[in-house]
Amino acid sequence: MTSSVSLTDALLVPQDVQDLLFREARTANSFSAEPVSDEQLQAIYDLVKWAPTSMNTQPLRALVVRTPEGKERLLPHMSEGNRAKTASAPVTVVLAADTDFHENLPKTFPHKPDAKDLFVGSEEGREGFARLNSLLQVGYFIIGVRAAGLAAGPMTGFDSAGIDGEFFAGNKWKSLVVVNVGKPGDNPWFGRLPRLDYDEVVETV
Repeated sequence: MTSSVSLTDALLVPQDVQDLLFREARTANSFSAEPVSDEQLQAIYDLVKWAPTSMNTQPLRALVVRTPEGKERLLPHMSEGNRAKTASAPVTVVLAADTDFHENLPKTFPHKPDAKDLFVGSEEGREGFARLNSLLQVGYFIIGVRAAGLAAGPMTGFDSAGIDGEFFAGNKWKSLVVVNVGKPGDNPWFGRLPRLDYDEVVETV
């Protein structure tokens, strides 16, 4: 069995970066009052936008909720167990899939001029495609939050139809994950849960 030290050394980035992004990173359930700036959010996006999506479609969209008025509109749609921590977070980001992502393909996939036509007339197919690739981007976003030295609290316990009606009635965005972002507050962590080992999840042929 290979030692954990040699596995750590097998990765290119230093161990402290590995720990920041994965081993020591946790899902926060409370947040301090320290603000999260627009510059931090933009830096997170400008980092994670380079991660891959199928046909470079980039269907993820984000609604940043930071004002008291915005929180008042959002909180009723969160499940009861998620309301208090959402209220305490300095910023909450609603991550959504844009089912009209194909409108941007002339810009994002310019070497195939007819790429947009592949998705015209199939809204159901576009929605499935958008959800899959947006969920990839949700994962990238969480890692980007950690890279900024912040904690992410991703949640799927909410009324997605309610959020879509409240915030996205004028477009084709479909909410997927709501993420609280900020510095951890008091007693922010639940106990660390076990992870499956390599041999439990990987087969080689």
